[in-house]
Amino acid sequence: MAAGIAFGLVISPMGAAVADPRPTLRQAKAKLEKLNDKADKVVDRYNTATERLKDAKASYAKLNDTYKRKLETVAALRTQVVDMAVNAYQLGGDVASWPGMVGADNPGDMLAGMALAGQLSQERAGKLAAFDRENRGLKAERDKAETALAKADKERDEVEKERAEVRKLITQQKKLLDRLGAYNPGNPNSGGIKYTGPASGSAAAVLRFAYAQVGKPYIFGGTGPRGYDCSGLTQAAWRAAGVSLPRTTWQQWAWGARRKVEIKDLQPGDLIFSSGLGHVSIYAGNGQIVHAPQTGDVVKVVKLSAYGGTLVGAVRP
Repeated sequence: MAAGIAFGLVISPMGAAVADPRPTLRQAKAKLEKLNDKADKVVDRYNTATERLKDAKASYAKLNDTYKRKLETVAALRTQVVDMAVNAYQLGGDVASWPGMVGADNPGDMLAGMALAGQLSQERAGKLAAFDRENRGLKAERDKAETALAKADKERDEVEKERAEVRKLITQQKKLLDRLGAYNPGNPNSGGIKYTGPASGSAAAVLRFAYAQVGKPYIFGGTGPRGYDCSGLTQAAWRAAGVSLPRTTWQQWAWGARRKVEIKDLQPGDLIFSSGLGHVSIYAGNGQIVHAPQTGDVVKVVKLSAYGGTLVGAVRP
């Protein structure tokens, strides 16, 4: 029997045959394949949550900046209104109702009443109208910013949840890979290999980039340059050709909804989706793909026919 293959039975001290609790290599490989498929989907959920968090944080930052600017505008207009009230008082005008208006959330009704009563000049009415308009919008902007912040907090929690699940799966994958003697840490500084396939134009640029990453480690959430996950590699490779792809596998599939091609019609540079849309690779021509497979492996070139994932379809960017 080959070295390293576990026997299915061991002999107990009493002489009785008992089942060996350790998995055989075949069982370990089967379990690893299932873990890899599950990890693909969880990593994509992690990437999706990360993208939503980035969008939520950007939205909050933009809305909060708008709120702050409006707050400054309202403060400046409030100062002008107070100055007008003081000036009216010094000139003996009727300012009894000004303090209440300045402190009101919506002083528009009071403003309209004063204008009808002839207590305001056109210039003062214009300044007060501006104050009223900006003051009305202030609360709305604040509420928008607070809603965006709450969304960002929720997305952050989702990212952490998915990150914890990924790390748990990675621990299980590494244990099995160590048992199989198949863990490959890769080289973050790998110079890759030269692409000599049939691609031309943009596809050639894509594949030159992807082949230059061969040997670099698979890293969940990785977008380079020291390591990649599957969709991180496809995104970076097509970016090198001037095409902006979305970040996640699901997003890339949806992005290519009108660019789908049959597997039998593949051309170099096409994106191949598999494992229930949990994985994406790049067709290199001559029946080969280049991809970032899973934890414990590296960016590599393999035959499409040897790839074990169930093919879903392909997209031509």
